[in-house]
Amino acid sequence: MPSTDQLELLFDVQDSDAAADASPLSAPPAPRKAPVATPPAPLFPPSSSPAPKPAGEPLLTLSPNAAARVPTPCPDPMPPGARWREVDTDPQPIGFVLLRSRRRSIGFVITDDGLRVTAPNWVTLAQVDDAVREKSRWIVAKLREWHNRKQQLAMAHTRWQAGGELPYLGKRIVLGVGGDSRQTRLSGDAEAPADGDTLWLALPADADQGRIRDAAQAWLQQRAGAWFGARLAHFLQISGLKIRRWRLSSAATRWGSCTSDGNIMLNWRLIHFAPAIIDYVIAHELAHLREMNHSQDFWREVGQILPDFEDAKNILRRHDPASLPQF
Repeated sequence: MPSTDQLELLFDVQDSDAAADASPLSAPPAPRKAPVATPPAPLFPPSSSPAPKPAGEPLLTLSPNAAARVPTPCPDPMPPGARWREVDTDPQPIGFVLLRSRRRSIGFVITDDGLRVTAPNWVTLAQVDDAVREKSRWIVAKLREWHNRKQQLAMAHTRWQAGGELPYLGKRIVLGVGGDSRQTRLSGDAEAPADGDTLWLALPADADQGRIRDAAQAWLQQRAGAWFGARLAHFLQISGLKIRRWRLSSAATRWGSCTSDGNIMLNWRLIHFAPAIIDYVIAHELAHLREMNHSQDFWREVGQILPDFEDAKNILRRHDPASLPQF
């Protein structure tokens, strides 16, 4: 538990609710309404949303492109006794693995292979398709969560070599070694990166993985100090608040903390996230200067510093820390 004079913003792993059952079918059934889950935004927002400069107003364009179709490929091989079906729904066509069982209702589960539907033996294919259409929005939302998580976990296993990828300010940048630069630099704008920008490390082409990892971490931490400092200065100016000092942290379980005497710590790994997420953590910690709790008054303070912060709050709460690169 945080002490009375220090508040911490902890990592919060999302609850898993990847399975849902429809109501029992009875010629034909009336499935109960399924919850429509809000999928977590990926660590990398759509490239169409430009990253703001650190000195500008915060920009919250965090949600994934809802119009983009989520891929639903047929698994190979298929589970024993299963069949593949595709159904046209309002959000998009949905492909799924259909299994039969003695259960009394239709069940929906998102697995590593995508959507799996289990239906009673006596239910017709038309009834199965109708049930999928009834829950299509919930299904697509869960498939999007699954797809985004697969992408994030893939990024966690960074290849510390030329061509490996890292998240930086919500974009995918590529590691490069053996260039002619005497200092580490990004090929694009370090304050507004684009997917595919190359981080040229001041290392020889034959540098080992340890040196590449350490050089990349040093650059990210340097950028975190510059970015966080600029955003802190911005929010301190517009809020009229004052702090004693701030510093970067490497905490394993919290994104930031604030003490009652005005000391703020920010986890350097926030530099992986889109700028609006960083803004939210900074606003969260600054609000503790007035409210050392998480009461309604505290959240009003956050809203005064950063209006419309809820999207960023929910994204960070649902983000799995295990999906970040392992240094």
